[in-house]
Amino acid sequence: MGLFRDAGKAYKPAPEVDLGAHSDEFYLHANVKAPRVAGLLVKIFVWILESPILGSIVLYILKKDNLIQRLVSVAEIQEPPLFTATHSSEDISEQSVTPIKPNLSPAERVQEAASCLPPCLDSSFTDSASQFKRWTIRDFFRAYKSGETTPLEVARRFLAAAKETEDPKLHMAFFISYSHEDILRQAEESSRRYHRGTPISMMDGVLVAIKDEIDCMPYPTTGGTRWLHKVRPCIEDASCVKHLRSCGAILAGKTNMHELGAGASGINPHYGATRNPYDINKISGGSSSGSAAAVCAGLCPVALGVDGGGSVRMPAALCGIVGFKPTSGRLSNSGILPLNWTVGMPGILAATVEDALITYAAICDHLPFSQPTFLQPSLNFPLLDSMQSITNIKLAKYGKWFNDSTIDIRNCCDQTLKMLSQHYGWKIVDVTVPEIEEMRLAHYITIGSECTASLAPHLSKLDYAEIGWDARVALSVYGSFSSRDYLNAQRIRNRQMYFHKEIFKRADVIVTPTTGVTAYPLLSDAADTGELDYINGAALVRFSIAGNFLGLPAVTLLVGYDKGGLPIGLQFIGRPWSEATLLHLAFAMQTLCIKSYKRPKVFYDLLKKEQA
Repeated sequence: MGLFRDAGKAYKPAPEVDLGAHSDEFYLHANVKAPRVAGLLVKIFVWILESPILGSIVLYILKKDNLIQRLVSVAEIQEPPLFTATHSSEDISEQSVTPIKPNLSPAERVQEAASCLPPCLDSSFTDSASQFKRWTIRDFFRAYKSGETTPLEVARRFLAAAKETEDPKLHMAFFISYSHEDILRQAEESSRRYHRGTPISMMDGVLVAIKDEIDCMPYPTTGGTRWLHKVRPCIEDASCVKHLRSCGAILAGKTNMHELGAGASGINPHYGATRNPYDINKISGGSSSGSAAAVCAGLCPVALGVDGGGSVRMPAALCGIVGFKPTSGRLSNSGILPLNWTVGMPGILAATVEDALITYAAICDHLPFSQPTFLQPSLNFPLLDSMQSITNIKLAKYGKWFNDSTIDIRNCCDQTLKMLSQHYGWKIVDVTVPEIEEMRLAHYITIGSECTASLAPHLSKLDYAEIGWDARVALSVYGSFSSRDYLNAQRIRNRQMYFHKEIFKRADVIVTPTTGVTAYPLLSDAADTGELDYINGAALVRFSIAGNFLGLPAVTLLVGYDKGGLPIGLQFIGRPWSEATLLHLAFAMQTLCIKSYKRPKVFYDLLKKEQA
């Protein structure tokens, strides 16, 4: 039995860990030991993992080689487990915000958010040849009100564009399902409201795509599978979808996603691999792949995703758009597949920061009685027309972690920080964020255990042939975690919560690249089986985990491109309930970077009759 005995890491008490810039804490690079496999090799690997004896041995070796055993399973951790990432109400001092009255309707909140936007210039209706322009919610609203176009005309252009993306030459795989009839019906109703001069809100007639992990009538909610909607029928809209519908938004169908959210590439063997509009031979990222790519390609100014492990922010960064995840508990999880209870929540993918704010205003709400609404502080919206009043901002940067990315990403993000510092006077505070790799592994155990527990009643009755091959690998690994694994993961969550609270005493936000790599190649051998690429997967999630594991708000924004022209994102991670500050900082960064934005190779201009 000596072979199966590991010496676990002995963690010093969290208060004894030095978080300063010159801390002697060791930064551990992701120690992923697993080659990329796809096609037949994935099928062989599944057969091995699902073999009762051989599978147990292989899973043990995998967890040992990838340090799960030493850093989590048999580690000695003094802190008690922390099972949720909820945060008590805190009196946060935020600059240049407007407090929002409770009990406003979604449309009234949208109106409040609209009043926070900077002046809209008439030139926003022109597309300079020297500058790429994404149309915003406000642009659509003004075009509808002026009579330049109608929601019905835009909906028809959307349907034509969506059909074109399905052509075998593109095969973008943005959507799992969308209904011509339902979209046109919504657009006709919106057009009549504009004709009468009675639009519901600024979002009236604006197309919004919904990740197929979120209930939205009349569509089934598949979770990227071929079977889940059969055992869990969609009977009504999710809470966030209800709010969008009440604002007059046109719900544009269900977007593609990584099966069960169990991967970061966006390759789905059932519905196709979502391709990146900047390069159709590259991945879009996951698991909210279709939502990110649809926004990037101009099919809609905003989409909803679900963020359980960076699943909104990663594809947003790879596709060059805004990805916004509020504080855990700020948005309702009602009507979302319960795949991961303590780390997942809705998130927003948007063309611009302004669109993220408008959509956030529509879907944020006091939660049902069963959820801890009493923990929430009052809601603030940022006054985006008063940028110069945002001063004395301190950005916490952990250099070793920040630099654990490709040269292009590192250089681009560093240059952006210099611009922010020079233009706004914001200061960089050097800190240490300890135990990054330990947190990644603890989050992996947590999300995997919760997914397995959620699906267990169905998996015991399911023909596994209905599950994609790469998802079967994920479920085998998820099912191997023990109660001790899970409890120790929650002890690490407690430690990380302490570390981050201490860092936020010194700085307003933590700044990182959003991903460690840009979009990597989409290879043909993965089309039918998916792929296992844990090295790239670990690089994609490297900077996202704290937002989910600790329930912290975070936002990512396009700040540049790598040598191949692929987008690079920079991320701000904020204090609990500091959404207004994060959006303000993101808007400031967007103001500096937007002139360098480039048109994706696949892009549709729905406010003009001609298509790009």
